[in-house]
Amino acid sequence: QVQPVESGGGLVQPGGSLRLSCASSGSFFSISFVGWYRQAPGKQRELVAASTTSTSTIYADSVKGRFTISRDNAKNTVYLKMNSLKTEDTTVYYCRPGATWGLGTQVTVSS
Repeated sequence: QVQPVESGGGLVQPGGSLRLSCASSGSFFSISFVGWYRQAPGKQRELVAASTTSTSTIYADSVKGRFTISRDNAKNTVYLKMNSLKTEDTTVYYCRPGATWGLGTQVTVSS
């Protein structure tokens, strides 16, 4: 099965940008739904963005216009470009190609 590994998290100031990457040992060609989720301590895990096809995407209202999801099936990699970051975006972000979860990467937005 797909074993995703997230990277690209870190510390950034409000208004800054980060790009998260999710690499898989499996193939994304057979996965129709690839999603980015986030879960802050004490909160439920929520969908941030998803790529359902090569051209179709889904975004949470809280990140629309700021985040962009994309994937490169040939490289078995999905990306989440995060712009205009806010302190509210601080949390652990998880990648989920199909039904397999990654271990997460920490994003901290603070001045």
